[in-house]
Amino acid sequence: MITRRRFTALSGVLAAGGLLASCSDSPDGPGPDDVAGSESSGPDGAEILTIGLDAPWSITFHGETALVSERDSARILELAPDGTAREVGVIDGVVAGGEGGLLGIVAHDGDLFTYFTAADGNRIERRPLTGSPGAISLGDPSILLDAIPSAGVHNGGRLAVGPDEMLYATVGDATDRDSAQDTGALSGKILRMTPDGDVPEDNPLPDSLVYSYGHRNPQGIAWGQDGTMYASEFGQDTWDELNVIEPGGNYGWPEVEGIADQEEYLDPVQQWSPAEASPSGIAIAGGRLYVANLRGARLWVAPLEDLSSSTQLLVGEVGRLRDVVTAPDGSLWVLTNNTDGRGNPADADDRILRFDPAP
Repeated sequence: MITRRRFTALSGVLAAGGLLASCSDSPDGPGPDDVAGSESSGPDGAEILTIGLDAPWSITFHGETALVSERDSARILELAPDGTAREVGVIDGVVAGGEGGLLGIVAHDGDLFTYFTAADGNRIERRPLTGSPGAISLGDPSILLDAIPSAGVHNGGRLAVGPDEMLYATVGDATDRDSAQDTGALSGKILRMTPDGDVPEDNPLPDSLVYSYGHRNPQGIAWGQDGTMYASEFGQDTWDELNVIEPGGNYGWPEVEGIADQEEYLDPVQQWSPAEASPSGIAIAGGRLYVANLRGARLWVAPLEDLSSSTQLLVGEVGRLRDVVTAPDGSLWVLTNNTDGRGNPADADDRILRFDPAP
C-alpha cells in the first residue's frame, strides 16, 4: 500500500490562491489496484488521492463516487474513499492511437456518457450505471452519435452536462481546418444534444447539434453560477484560448487565432502562448476558473470578475495536467497526464491530487 503524501505549500503559490507545491517520488510504480490513502493535509496543501493511472483523461462523479477514464486501456475506474482504484469495466470498440481513445466521460442521472475513438470515427455512447459504491457496473450501451470526424490529433473529447440538463461535447477539427467554419460538419465544434442524443428545439441552428463553431481543438467546458458557459481551446502556434461561449457563436478558426478584433468572430477573454498552456479540462470554484494545462504543466486561475487576469499554480511541479473538476464536497481534483506518450512520467504517475480552493 502507498500512503497519500502531503504537498507543502510554497509561499508564492499560497499568495496566488492557497494551493500546493512539490512532493517526493514514490519508490515504486504500482498499478491502480495498489493505492491507498491517509489523512488530509488541509486547505494550505493537497493530497495525492490516487497513483499508478495509465494515460487518464477525465474524472466525473456518480453521486459521491469518482469515476476515471483511461485513454489507451479504455478502462473506467471507480475510486474508493481511500484512493483505491477498482475497474468498473472496459469500453468496447475503443481504438486508441495518437490522441484518440477513451476520452471524456460524464455521469448524469444514473447514466455514464462516454466519448471515444472507434474504428469509424469518434462516438458518444450512454450506459446505465448500476450497483452501489464499491460494486458499480456498466450496463449495455446506446449510441447517441457516431462517425464524428477523428484523426491522430485534434479529437476534442470533453463531455459535460449543463445547467439546462443538456449534454455538451467538444469536437476538434480532426486536422480538417476548414471544416471548423462549415456548420454542416461536426468537426471544430461544440455540440449540444438531449441526453437521448436528439437535437434540442432551442439550438441556435435549425435541426443541428452545432452549438458553436470555428474551434480548433476545444477540451474544457464549465459554467458559472449565472449560467455563463466557458471553454478552453488549443491554438496552433500563437495563442491558446479561454472563451465565453455564446449560442451560434463563431470563434474564428482557422481564419484567426486568439484575439483578432474582427467583428465576425468572437474573441477569447484570455489567451496564452502554447508553451505556457495547451489547455484541457476546466472547472469553476470559489469565484475562480481553473484551467489544467498539458505542455504548460500548470494550472491557470482566472477570477470570474476579471477574466483578463490570471495567476499560475503548480508550475512544473507535477507535470502535464489533463483535467480539473469540482468534487461534491467543493474541493478541486487535478488529474496529471504524464503517461500519455508526451510527458516524462515520475514514479507512480499518473496521479489525482485534491486541494481546497481559496474562498
